[in-house]
Amino acid sequence: MQDIPELAAPDDSKPEQQQKPSAIGDAAPAAEPAQPVVEVVPSVEELLRTAELAAQEHHDAWLRAKAEADNIRKRAQAEIASAHKFAVENFASELLAVKDSLEAALATDNTAVERLKSGVELTLKQLTSVFEKFNLTEINPAGEKFDPHRHQAISTVESDAEPNTVVQVLQKGYLLHERLIRPALVTVARARGS
Repeated sequence: MQDIPELAAPDDSKPEQQQKPSAIGDAAPAAEPAQPVVEVVPSVEELLRTAELAAQEHHDAWLRAKAEADNIRKRAQAEIASAHKFAVENFASELLAVKDSLEAALATDNTAVERLKSGVELTLKQLTSVFEKFNLTEINPAGEKFDPHRHQAISTVESDAEPNTVVQVLQKGYLLHERLIRPALVTVARARGS
């Protein structure tokens, strides 16, 4: 038998040598180049259309808000006008009883003076009650210092009273919730000899 030469088996004990590229041609295959990211830019016409739609939406919203504000303003004006028109409704309804009492007193035939007087006093009580209910306060400043904010001097008279004091009330004044409705018409004292 002939001896067959054995082929040398690769030596597994040696680490494999890494091939180093020695030249450009021997370069390792490079990763594929990255594809550039291409953003799709909308055309000017598309941008204009989008802007016009947004502007139209804003315009419509503005018109709705303006119409709503106009409606609120008109409603408020109507409510204020109604409040002014009917502000004295409760007051007027309370005064009807006073008027009824006065008419009843005048409708009676052969009324004695005393009966008429008691009827008028009762009617005055009704009227005073209505005034109190609606905070209508009487100003009767006899003997008080003259207050130009609440009194209107008609004349001055020499008096023993302290100067600038109300000596006579010609017509009472009235306040409604501390607001002057009518000043009291008064005569004011002045020092003697002045």
